Amino acid sequence: MTRTAIIAGSGALPRLLAEALNNPVYVTLDPVEVPEGIEHVTARIEKLGRLFKDLKSRDVGAVTFAGAMSRPKVNPVLMDRHALRLAMSLGKGDDALLREVLALFEDQGFLVRGATEIRPDLVLEPGVIWGRKPTHQDEEDSARAQAVLDALGPLDVGQGAVCAGGQMLGIETLQGTDAMLAFVAQTPAHLRRANGVFVKAPKQGQDMRIDVPTIGLSTIEAVIEAGLGGLVIPSGEVIVLDRDAVEARVKEAGLFLKAQ
Repeated sequence: MTRTAIIAGSGALPRLLAEALNNPVYVTLDPVEVPEGIEHVTARIEKLGRLFKDLKSRDVGAVTFAGAMSRPKVNPVLMDRHALRLAMSLGKGDDALLREVLALFEDQGFLVRGATEIRPDLVLEPGVIWGRKPTHQDEEDSARAQAVLDALGPLDVGQGAVCAGGQMLGIETLQGTDAMLAFVAQTPAHLRRANGVFVKAPKQGQDMRIDVPTIGLSTIEAVIEAGLGGLVIPSGEVIVLDRDAVEARVKEAGLFLKAQ
């Protein structure tokens, strides 16, 4: 049986995938903690051809991408032909860059596996509600935030938005979820008509094999700090890390988390 390589960024997700795989290979492009007892390969973005050879020599037939990764800083002098192909997408949006990453691995014969395929227990089922019951205002705010995300999807902007009392307080951009929620936390009280709802969802048409939206305990703490009333995510499409701890914290803080 061929092996699966985890192209690992930071965070807990790569480790969780490793626990579910048989004899995986851990690949790192940046310094991150590697679980003990797992074969580890370091790689450079400029030398993707070498990485492909290393993986094939280890009987790797599939790859999965997990963890937070920043846009690579490359040395043009060192780039092989594969890296040059990828560099052509660096000036485009995240979706275009990630599609090119997937295409590079697929062109080399690797099967690309999504994190939720390997660990389907990391997403929530339809109808799950943790904490209090959302109010009518919460439902209206979540619908508006989702409508804004749907409208911005073709522009490759972000995966999160906050609406309170029908007013948009924040839209996730390149800086990410934490930066957006920190910005929302600075909103003066007199500008708020309601507590507000944070919606996290994949972009329309996003390839769910890479960059799957993810929330965890730190997200809940940021939502609390921002003074929001709850979170809404699409069922089956957002990874929830530390599931039990997240559920407990949502209930403790008087929030709600809804999967729809």
